[in-house]
Amino acid sequence: MSDYDLDPFARPDVRCLTLTGHVGFDSLPEQLVNKAMARGFTFNILCVGETGIGKTTLMNTLFHTVFETEEGSHFESCVCLRPRCYELCECNVRLRLTIVDSVGFGDQMHKDSRPIAAYVEAQFERYLEEELKLHRCLYTYRDTRIHACLYFLAPTGHSLKSLDLVTMKMLDRMVNIIPVIAKADTITKSELPRFKSRIMAELDRNGICVYQFPTDDEAVAEMNARMNAQLPFAVVGSTELVRVGEQLVRARRYPWGAVCVDDESHCDFPKLRDMLICVNMEDLRERTHLCHYELYRRCKLEYLGYQCAPAVLNWPPSPGGGASPEPAHDEGPRKELLGELRRKERELRQVLLLRAREKEQEVKEKERELNLRFEELKRLLQEEKRKVEEKRRQLEEDKNAFHHQRAAAEALQAMQAAQAQAMQAMQAQAQAMQPDPESSSSSSVQQFFPKWDKERKK
Repeated sequence: MSDYDLDPFARPDVRCLTLTGHVGFDSLPEQLVNKAMARGFTFNILCVGETGIGKTTLMNTLFHTVFETEEGSHFESCVCLRPRCYELCECNVRLRLTIVDSVGFGDQMHKDSRPIAAYVEAQFERYLEEELKLHRCLYTYRDTRIHACLYFLAPTGHSLKSLDLVTMKMLDRMVNIIPVIAKADTITKSELPRFKSRIMAELDRNGICVYQFPTDDEAVAEMNARMNAQLPFAVVGSTELVRVGEQLVRARRYPWGAVCVDDESHCDFPKLRDMLICVNMEDLRERTHLCHYELYRRCKLEYLGYQCAPAVLNWPPSPGGGASPEPAHDEGPRKELLGELRRKERELRQVLLLRAREKEQEVKEKERELNLRFEELKRLLQEEKRKVEEKRRQLEEDKNAFHHQRAAAEALQAMQAAQAQAMQAMQAQAQAMQPDPESSSSSSVQQFFPKWDKERKK
């Protein structure tokens, strides 16, 4: 971007005049403010971090509300980008906020982060397609481009993971990355500065560019320069109100005390809130449009065969003088340029149509494969059900046979016990009926010698 693009009044062919009276265009800033207030603002945040690291809690803490989100799972097959759109209002200022959560990030074996970059590129592609339409409506277009990426780092206290380095390296040319250390209350106060220094040194060593707060505005230059030295921010999130002293504050309560999220001596959450929302939100939006999107747009159009016209390449004229193009006095090159632009637009439409057809064919192919896979799984499920039913029937038969055998065994035992009791009763009866030998001998003697016995007794 040249100096003339930054300051168009610096061109040598522009003369500065002095007004002799009031005109009224000094109300343009107020007009812009009123128009922007009526239109509302858009801000899109991408949260990248492992499942359970505290992304949702920090967003709730950041915007003083509770966003309705689904709880993430550690068993996602791939990284899923889940956008949630909300309408917020503060002092008659409307904000259309989109929070994009990276569900399942870091939970897979292959640790693939390409879906995140693909999502960011898809939002650029949508805006470019809207921009290239013949009848475009960018004024009412819902901008979904990512303005800020909050990258949540685990509070390990050692170094960055390889997945974090690869992901941030992939995203640093596409989005404004703001690294934050999540759950910073798990790191001691003496370990935190060393951990921050180690993270920034590792990012610099790997050529990863994170977002630097701008210092070209004198009103916030000193504050932004001081905050750039505080990166990455060590944050703690909580929406729970805890009574500390005589006031209710947002804090996390522990057995040894409470961590107040709005206290700068406890964590860097107030610094992150001020830098992200209060001071640099518009700069994040402008940088996304003027830097990241323009880089994507230029690369995309160059890939599709677009080239800058010679007149555009030679404009603006050099300050030292020289001939400058005058397209207004030469209709021939102008018509040729318009014809070339129309031809390029037709070619681009054809390319986009071909891509749409290819995507449609791919979708149909994937749908056919999914249907075949579904039928195969359905067949396997039916077969497994049949096997389970057969095993259940066999188990019922074995169970019934076992019950019959146990009943027969119990009946046999009962019959044997009855027979044993009968035998014992018979033996007892037989013993009772058998005469005693001594009593029988005495009775026989008495029978044979009755008289002698009587006389003996006398």
